Amino acid sequence: MTETIPAILPPETFQCRLLDWFDVHGRHDLPWQHDRTPYRVWVSEIMLQQTQVATVIPYFERFMARFPSVHDLAAASQDEVLHLWTGLGYYARGRNLHKAARAVVDEHDGDFPVHSLDAMAALPGIGRSTAGAIIAQSTGERAVILDGNVKRVLTRLHAVEGWPGRPAVERELWVLAEHYTPERRVVDFTQAMMDLGATLCRRGQPDCERCPFGDVCVARARGEQKRFPESKPKKAIPTRTTTMLLLQDEAGRVLLEQRPSSGLWGGLWSLPQFEASGDLKAWLDQHAPGASLEAPWEAFTHVFSHFRLEITPQPARVSHLDAVGEARRWFDPADPDSIGLAAPVKGLLEALRPFTLSVQNAP
Repeated sequence: MTETIPAILPPETFQCRLLDWFDVHGRHDLPWQHDRTPYRVWVSEIMLQQTQVATVIPYFERFMARFPSVHDLAAASQDEVLHLWTGLGYYARGRNLHKAARAVVDEHDGDFPVHSLDAMAALPGIGRSTAGAIIAQSTGERAVILDGNVKRVLTRLHAVEGWPGRPAVERELWVLAEHYTPERRVVDFTQAMMDLGATLCRRGQPDCERCPFGDVCVARARGEQKRFPESKPKKAIPTRTTTMLLLQDEAGRVLLEQRPSSGLWGGLWSLPQFEASGDLKAWLDQHAPGASLEAPWEAFTHVFSHFRLEITPQPARVSHLDAVGEARRWFDPADPDSIGLAAPVKGLLEALRPFTLSVQNAP
């Protein structure tokens, strides 16, 4: 332990209190808690990053139905993987999940390297805490975790000053997590720490009255539960603008473009985007010279973690379009393909569906 963050309880006492609480109040029937294979635990841990359990459950179940093994996932196309990820957000997780599956198959003969923390953490999209969670939850071996829920619990218990994303603060929290993690019942202990943060030591309204550590929590004793953990220093969130082209042919199909593999909506299919009206006109002159523009739809805002994107949908019609190229395709909203779509694009395509049906049913 460091001198700046003394333990509030001996590790054995801490563990007993937590596990006694977990036995009665913890979550014991989540889908990934049944048939605890490294593969199922890994998929759940990636999906649960910055996403609540209730949101993840239906995605996890659909994912397992389609990809019951790491070999099935590795053999799939990125489009199919991202299609099942559509709406879950943070799409780099889906891309890294696919890359990691292929790495496990190609480099580890389909077996997750769960007996090596370093080997697990080296897989795409898996850091130190996620690797620890996968190892602990799937093998029962001692491994330490420090996800967002655990950070919040430890930060409040010890009134740890500073934003947990700062390296110095995070190092101190790892020391605490290491100190409290037991040798036995590691599966239950790691789940209990996550459950405590998710159900009692919540971000906005912590339920201190029911917390097994309410009598020793330093933040509670000070009446400063909501001050911890400290927030990331705020920066002004910029707003960007873009125009999305809804170009339809006579059959009602919509032209889509695949985004680059990295960056915003990496690997997903989106509508052609333009930052200036002149860029849109120049694109139409080159690729769809016979297209006719209609009145733009009302702009709306899609919020990301680091900026806002103000989107103006611009519908257009074209009677004929030559070859669309490798990175473009026609998409029929009335008979959608299984491809990964950016969330606002999916909404726009669904809004077009009545028009598409009326076109196809026309005499």
